[in-house]
Amino acid sequence: MLPESLQQLIDQFKRLPGIGSKSAQRLAFHVLRTPREEAERLCEAIRQVKDRVTYCTICNNITDVDPCPICADASRDRHSICVVEEPQNVNVVEKTGGFRGTYHVLMGAISPLSGVGPDDLKIKGLLGRIGSGGVDEIILATNPTVEGEATAIYLARLLKPLGVRVTRIAMGIPVGSDIDYADDLTMTRALEGRREL
Repeated sequence: MLPESLQQLIDQFKRLPGIGSKSAQRLAFHVLRTPREEAERLCEAIRQVKDRVTYCTICNNITDVDPCPICADASRDRHSICVVEEPQNVNVVEKTGGFRGTYHVLMGAISPLSGVGPDDLKIKGLLGRIGSGGVDEIILATNPTVEGEATAIYLARLLKPLGVRVTRIAMGIPVGSDIDYADDLTMTRALEGRREL
């Protein structure tokens, strides 16, 4: 019973990840209630993202300049590369302020059930960066999922013969949580990743 254009907007919002029917309706009605200028700013922001944002030709991170600011920063440590699954993972690591190396974004993880194999990921670019020399360490920061683990294991086997140090980010119990709520895998990882104080 909704006007066709409003229903189309709801349908488009429902296509977004994490947005169900109720949320899509709330967003659509919010857009309907907002002043036209605000709705046009939203449209323009979406248009600009689609027109201007691209992927860095070195690391595959999202950027509006090529190479991206991280790859272009001469003060970054070129000897270590942190490998992540998706561009948004770069922001998570950067927020810590604890890593001053460079990144490589795989654009996914190995997932045979989803039809994603090693050839579907941006691994060739990583091999090229290692082959050009100067890289001492690859830090595998894939997600602690079955797919992320499979990707890390695959990369470790592929990269170790190239003479680079391959490390994996530590996993285990998050700070501020309670051991009582840790599942078996999390507790196992925490014990494996223990370090001397």
